[in-house]
Amino acid sequence: MSNLSATFAALSDETRRRILTLLRDGSKTAGEISAEFSLTKPTISHHLKVLEEAGLLRSERRGTFIVYALQSNVLEDLAQSLVEMSAALPRRKPKKYP
Repeated sequence: MSNLSATFAALSDETRRRILTLLRDGSKTAGEISAEFSLTKPTISHHLKVLEEAGLLRSERRGTFIVYALQSNVLEDLAQSLVEMSAALPRRKPKKYP
């Protein structure tokens, strides 16, 4: 799977998008992220792994904790790609209604 495909696949899940939203305000431990959801810790761990493999998160071990942070440059690159793709689309003429 290409990196762009992995990014879109990661973003296709609502839980993963909520995790990214939580991390906009700064780094959080896995426990802090997990506390925001009514899901098991292994389920949250899976979502974090998918996001990290897509390059949307980075993790760092701090003592006994794993801290996750948003990789905003990947989201910025994705947004730029979407803008470029939409600019390349042919312009549609507006429909005329009676």
